[in-house]
Amino acid sequence: MAETKRVVVTGATGLIGRKLCAELEARGYQVVVFSRNPQTARRSLRNGSEFVAWTPAENGPWATAIDGAHAVIHLAGANNFGKRWSEAYKREIRESRVLGTRGLVNAMRAATNKPEVFVCASAVGYYGHRGDTAIDESAAAGHDFLAEVVKDWEAEATKAEELGVRTVMLRSGIVIGSDKPGLPLPIDLRGASLSRPGVVLDFEHGALPLMALPYRLFAGGPIGSGKQWFSWVHLEDVVGLIMFVLETPQARGPINATAPEPLTNRQFGATMGKIMHRPSWLPVPGFALKLMLGDVAEILSKGQRVIPRRALELGYQFKYPQAEGALRQLMNKG
Repeated sequence: MAETKRVVVTGATGLIGRKLCAELEARGYQVVVFSRNPQTARRSLRNGSEFVAWTPAENGPWATAIDGAHAVIHLAGANNFGKRWSEAYKREIRESRVLGTRGLVNAMRAATNKPEVFVCASAVGYYGHRGDTAIDESAAAGHDFLAEVVKDWEAEATKAEELGVRTVMLRSGIVIGSDKPGLPLPIDLRGASLSRPGVVLDFEHGALPLMALPYRLFAGGPIGSGKQWFSWVHLEDVVGLIMFVLETPQARGPINATAPEPLTNRQFGATMGKIMHRPSWLPVPGFALKLMLGDVAEILSKGQRVIPRRALELGYQFKYPQAEGALRQLMNKG
C-alpha cells in the first residue's frame, strides 16, 4: 500500500486555503495545517490531519514538521485590503510574506528529507502597472510598493529551488469567489464617509461581494476611467491550478494564476451589471476611492493585462476562462 503523502499548508483558514485543504484530502493527501492559532484553525476547518503552531519567522519549532513532507503550499500573508496602508501596515505586509517564506525555506534546508515541491503564493502585483500591454511570465518586475514586495517574496521562494525542491510561484490575479452563501456584505460602513474615512474591506469571502455591492444598490459603474485592466480568476481555478502544479513535474518557476481573458474594469463591471440586471454607468471617482482607502486604492484604480501563458502551455484547462460564465456560476444566474 502506497504511503500517504503529507502536504504542509499555510494560510489554510483563508478563502483559498479552506477549499484547497478539502481538495487535498479528497485526493488522498494528509494535510498538515500551519497556523498562528491551531485550536481556532481546528474549529474552523473540517479537514486537516494535523495542526501545528506557526508564525512567519526565520526559524521555529514548527520546522520539524516540514521534514519528510511531500510538499509545502504557502498561502499565508497579511491581507492587502485589511487596513489602510500606513507605514506600519506596509511593513507588516512585507514581513509577513518575506520572513514567512524565508523561514519555510530555512526549514527545508535543515530537513533530512526535503519536500519535493514548494508552491508559493505570489501576485500579479509583481509586474507593476503596465497600461494596455499584454504581459506574461517573461515580463520584468515593476517598481511600486507591491511590485517590490512580490519581488523580494519570490526571491526568498526561489532559494528552495537551489535546495533541489521544485518551486512554483503562483502569481494570482484578483480572486472572485465565495464559500459563503448569499454573498455577504463585505464592508463595515459604521462611521465611514468621504470626510471620515473608515471603510474596512473584508476579503474573507472573496472579492466578489465587495464588487457586487454597488450594483445591488443600483450604483454600479467603472472605477475612475474604467480603462484599467482587470486580471481576475475564479476561486475554483486558483485551487485547480495549485493542484495542477503540485502534480505536474514540468511546472516550476513563475506561473500566472489569471483567467485567459482579462477585461478592462469597465468591461468587467458591464458584465456584472448585465448578470445582476443593474445599470453600470455610475463611475467611482478616483479621488473618492483614494480618500476612503488610501494608497490601497491603487490596486483597484490601476491594473495589469496579465496572460497565463505558462499554465496554458502546460495544459491546464480553465473551468472559467470567461468572466460572464464565472459570474453567472457564482451568482447562481446560470
